[in-house]
Amino acid sequence: MVDTPPPRHSLSRAAGEGRGGGVSWALLLEYDGAPFVGWQRQSSGLSVQEVLETAASRLTGGAPVASIVAGRTDAGVHASAQVAQLELPAMPAAKVRDALNYHMKPHPVAVLAAVPAPAGWSARFSATNRAYRYRILNRRARPALLLGRVWHVHAPLDDAAMHAAAQTLLGRHDFSSFRAAACQANSPLRTLDRLDVGRDGDMVEVTAEARSFLHHQVRNMVGTLKLVGEGAWPIERLAAALAARDRAAAGPTAPPEGLCLTGVRYPVDPFSADASTRAAP
Repeated sequence: MVDTPPPRHSLSRAAGEGRGGGVSWALLLEYDGAPFVGWQRQSSGLSVQEVLETAASRLTGGAPVASIVAGRTDAGVHASAQVAQLELPAMPAAKVRDALNYHMKPHPVAVLAAVPAPAGWSARFSATNRAYRYRILNRRARPALLLGRVWHVHAPLDDAAMHAAAQTLLGRHDFSSFRAAACQANSPLRTLDRLDVGRDGDMVEVTAEARSFLHHQVRNMVGTLKLVGEGAWPIERLAAALAARDRAAAGPTAPPEGLCLTGVRYPVDPFSADASTRAAP
């Protein structure tokens, strides 16, 4: 995700006003990423974007609807608090939410809230922080209830060592060592605000926060931290991997099923209590 200011034309619109004269809606979404090729439309399979935009077109008499999203999640990655934006005719907020949810059946995508977007707001460019959580089930027994929601690692992991190593990645760095070869970002420079590792019983959770991330950056950091946790790498090696600016210097890419987009922050939160009150039917 590239940090780019919003287009000038969007800044002059009133709250909720869309480009075509309709209402610009902010949507809070959750979805199971397992059956999708990712957020973005692709020719190779069904995407979350296609499901949402197809449902939205049912509310416009079949006219195509284009969406903007805060973070383009990869195939198999989940979201509990994704934020999207699209333009629809004026109607009660509850109707937007319920109608989209009805037309997205039976796909595992749900609109949790729909509100008119603030003036000049962009789901993508107005975001100041994105948060992800990666869950590792660290036990011998394979997952049953959590199948498809965690990375199962049966060898014991030292979460304290993983957390200590993670702190060496905080701040602004060239993250080329943790960047996918297919990454389309113009620069490998990113500022990592938070990278915490903690344990709750058998669950090891990695929490990552930044304004934006490179393609596969979180999964590549987790895959590398796992090497520290199992004792294959000393803590100090993570700093060396970062300094190498070479993908081959870091660890493997963690599988997608353990990753979930858990939050997007904005200077003006469209889903705050005040905004929800204004948007209520």
